[in-house]
Order: sequence, then structure tokens, then C-alpha cells
Amino acid sequence: MRLEPTKELLYKMADDLLILGHRSSEWIGMGPLLEEDIAFASKAQDKVGQSLAFYELLEALGEEDPDTVAFSRKAENFHNATFVELPNGDFDFSMMRHFLFDNADALRYQMLGDSELEELSHVARKFTGELQYHTLHANEWIKQLGNATPESIERMQNVLDTALPYAFGIFEPSPYEDELISSGVFAGEAALQVRWLEAITVVLNETDLKLPNIEKIAPQYGGRVGQHTEHLQPLLEEMGEVIQTDPKAEW
Repeated sequence: MRLEPTKELLYKMADDLLILGHRSSEWIGMGPLLEEDIAFASKAQDKVGQSLAFYELLEALGEEDPDTVAFSRKAENFHNATFVELPNGDFDFSMMRHFLFDNADALRYQMLGDSELEELSHVARKFTGELQYHTLHANEWIKQLGNATPESIERMQNVLDTALPYAFGIFEPSPYEDELISSGVFAGEAALQVRWLEAITVVLNETDLKLPNIEKIAPQYGGRVGQHTEHLQPLLEEMGEVIQTDPKAEW
């Protein structure tokens, strides 16, 4: 199999994790509860650590070192879904984003655990436990907020409606989709999206929240091919401040 399909898959996974990890870190000291400060700090650390593992796989395939690819690229060279780069907003949006993203990522790791690419399946299995914690945390919060007061339910419904088009961007088809599937590296974004919809529906059915009509949702694609919102480049500049000051700094 050619290297390009695998590299594209690794880049979008790593970039998703790096960017959302940094967004999560912005909640440290800002959470509504001390426990949530700790939870978001833990999730941020996990996601950045996971991104490093995928950048290291890319380095083994001939790409530049992790520090360079993480902190020295411009926005148009990132492959993350636009969903993860959006500002945190209020706690309701951030929690909904984690619910939608982490369920997708947990299922992606499960699927990649069966990948024919041994190095990738090993890393995916290694992080499965961390993702179980992330999804459990997000699912419980969605159940709480989606069954609380009328105001809470209304707010969560509004952020669900707003977030879903961006969440569908997670599953933007790869230009190498057929090759990844036929080679056994990954079962594909369409298969992942189906499993994700089933998983989030189970959780939402335990709340007063309603999944919008999927057929009417216009997925916010573009991030996988470098078409990002105005929010990504300022975040990258903030992330790269340390390495620009001290190029020898290490993770």
C-alpha cells in the first residue's frame, strides 16, 4: 500500500487531538466546578499525549519530527475537523463537543484496533482505556444536563443543534477512502459515522434532548483539506509561542 493514505489518516487524527487538547486546556481554572477543572486538564493532557503518538508514527513514515509538525505549520496545512478548533464558548457547548467528538474517537480507536497496520492498531488499543473515561465523563454530563431544568434542557438542545453540522465534519471522507478500506487499514468514515450515530442516540434517548433530522444537516466539511475557520491560526500562534522562543524546548 502507498504511504499517502496512511499519512492522511494519521495527520487528521493527530491534528484533531492536538487542537482539541489545547482547547480543553483553556478550561483549566475556568470550569464551573473544581472537579471539572481537573477533568478538563486530564482530558487535555491525554489528547495532546495521544497526538504525540500519532505524530511519532508519521515521523517513522518519513515526516518531520513531532515538534515541527505540531507547532510550525500554518492553518492551511492542518487536517483537523473545524469542529475542534471552534472557541470553547460556554460550558454547555464544550461539554456537547466532547460528547460528540469523544464518542466518535472512541469508536475510531476500536475500529483501528483491528487495523492490518500493526503499528497503528497497537497505538489504538493502547489508548482505548483513556477514551472510555472520556466518553463516560461526557455521557454522564449530557444525561445530567439533558434531564435537569427547562433552561438546561433548552440550552443543551440549542448547542446540540448548533454543533451537529460541525460534528459531521469529523467524518469527512478521505480522498484515499477506498484504498484504506481495501487494504484493511481502516473500515472508513461512513462506517464510523453509522456506529457513532447509534452510540450517541442511545445516550440522547436517556434525556429530553432530541436528535435533529439527520437528512437535513449540511456537514461542515473542509477541515480535512486545510479549509479552516478564522479561529485556527490565532490558536496555532498561541500554541507555538514557546517553540518560537526556544526551538529546543521539548514536550
